[in-house]
Amino acid sequence: HLPIEVADYVDFYASESHAINIGKIFRPDGDPLTPNWKYLPIGYHGRSGTVVVSGTDIVRPMGQRKVPTDTAPSFGPTAKLDIEAELGFIVGGSTELGRPVGIDDAADHLFGVALFNDWSARDIQAWEYVPLGPFLGKSFGSSLGAWVVPMDALATAKTPLPRQNPQPLPYLRGSGKSLYGLDVHLEVRINGTLVSSPSYAGMYWSPAQMLAHLTVNGASLRDGDLFASGTISGTGKQTRGSMIELTWNGQELLTLDDGSTRAFLQDGDTVAITGWAPGAD
Repeated sequence: HLPIEVADYVDFYASESHAINIGKIFRPDGDPLTPNWKYLPIGYHGRSGTVVVSGTDIVRPMGQRKVPTDTAPSFGPTAKLDIEAELGFIVGGSTELGRPVGIDDAADHLFGVALFNDWSARDIQAWEYVPLGPFLGKSFGSSLGAWVVPMDALATAKTPLPRQNPQPLPYLRGSGKSLYGLDVHLEVRINGTLVSSPSYAGMYWSPAQMLAHLTVNGASLRDGDLFASGTISGTGKQTRGSMIELTWNGQELLTLDDGSTRAFLQDGDTVAITGWAPGAD
């Protein structure tokens, strides 16, 4: 069963490598990073009611899709069902509406981490996301691991953030103790085949920065709030945490151990995400 009753759910976009890859795929003629990306942790509000415990079957979603060669959109099941290997951060300690959580106080509200998969319908997403961002391409299901690793257990896995340039605005700076990454290593398998080994350590924004930004407008926290990191990807192809990156939107097929190939997920596929981090010894 779910380890928490999910109150609110926000998904961020904290990997620079992932953002660049997606930008190149969706906006091939423009700057892959939007002008705001290095000034604030970009995120979107998801549906807490569609967060399910790991092991729950995901039903292929229906929606509108439009390929560039079509004059009008069509309706049907997604042809580009994808995964996003992420970490989900569990929030504890409710706050009052109108009272932001300062970045150096974020640790008081970060309880722990669970493995997370934000399933995505890339063709539905590509047609709907301008101008307001993801909607039906994301809200049909997100998988949360059944076990939460407390932040205290990851104390020795903290690692410096990549250099943030330009310097964030003051509310996102904080002290050194707030600005950290996590030396968490993930492995993604499709039907038992290892397809990716992303590392969380390269993420651009700190969990504390994400939480501070989430509340800076006065948004309140509730026990059981969940926010996710966004897809964890690195600079090498073997560290890309989504199929749209691994196959470059279907142009470079993945070959599984049984000899079959994939551009995106097929019905009946099983996705497994595992992770580990160094301990004190």
